[in-house]
Amino acid sequence: MKIRTTWLVGLLAAALSGTACAAVTAKFAVTLPEKSHQGQGVAKFVELVKAKSHGEIVIKPYYSGALGDDVKVTSALQGGTIEFTVPQTTTLTGMVKAYEILDFPFLFKNDAQADKVLDGPVGQRLLDLLPAHGLVGLAYWENGFFNATNSKRPIEKVEDFDGLKFRSIQAKITQETIKALGANPVPLAVPELYTALETRTIDGQGTPNAVIAALKLYEVQKYLSITRHSYGAFIPLASKVFWDKLTPEQQKIIKDSALEARVYQRQVARAQSQSAKDMMVKHGMQVNEVSDAEHERMKERVQPVWKMFIPDVGQDLFDQVQAELK
Repeated sequence: MKIRTTWLVGLLAAALSGTACAAVTAKFAVTLPEKSHQGQGVAKFVELVKAKSHGEIVIKPYYSGALGDDVKVTSALQGGTIEFTVPQTTTLTGMVKAYEILDFPFLFKNDAQADKVLDGPVGQRLLDLLPAHGLVGLAYWENGFFNATNSKRPIEKVEDFDGLKFRSIQAKITQETIKALGANPVPLAVPELYTALETRTIDGQGTPNAVIAALKLYEVQKYLSITRHSYGAFIPLASKVFWDKLTPEQQKIIKDSALEARVYQRQVARAQSQSAKDMMVKHGMQVNEVSDAEHERMKERVQPVWKMFIPDVGQDLFDQVQAELK
């Protein structure tokens, strides 16, 4: 009888243990497809969280904007109806002006500079501003450097921007940057972009190489110039409503997983940028690098934009970024 009782107690303990293993479930809203650098970063994160929690935390990703666009799902995180998303930091500038510093044109010269600023005290300072808005920032991943395409001419020097009709997003800093470079900003949503370029309603646009390739803009654009005029960072976010229900151990697992996935995601992003460029060359696109000297001239041309937006982000934060870059 004693043996049978012990056996039943063991079964009950096992059953209770099995129930606990699936104690936390969450939805992860992803804008891009699963095979994108963003999507692959999310897949790695989900895999790491499951492994580190021994199956206790199960996160289901929803790719290709299945749960809505960045603005919509970020709002859903604040309300606690979705647990995770990973927008570009530009999405946050409406609620946290300080994030606009990352949209300053020609702020970073290369990957190493971007990594240093984002992974250091400046990046943490920005993350610390998010909980007050119902969000928890976990790390910084990469969308990549933005490069210019157009149908008129290679952009080798700053004067080559003059007079081009250049696609812009609604963000004021982007529009002011295009003006400062000498081009004319034309606000357009992504779904309208291909047709506008095909019909020559606009001459050019700027996005990371992988996005240019994914949108097949090489079919309607002749020139790709490696201008690196802006840098885009993704930011994996958790809902604070969800976060506050987790144990400190669970929070650590999620944070550690986001940081570990960061290394992998950036590798994928940088590899995809190179492979996208190679593929577009094969499709007949003419690609040119912008020299360091001309890159500096472009940076000089947009200094009025920096001065215009420093009051928005704060002189202290701007000075801290510049100190890090030195």
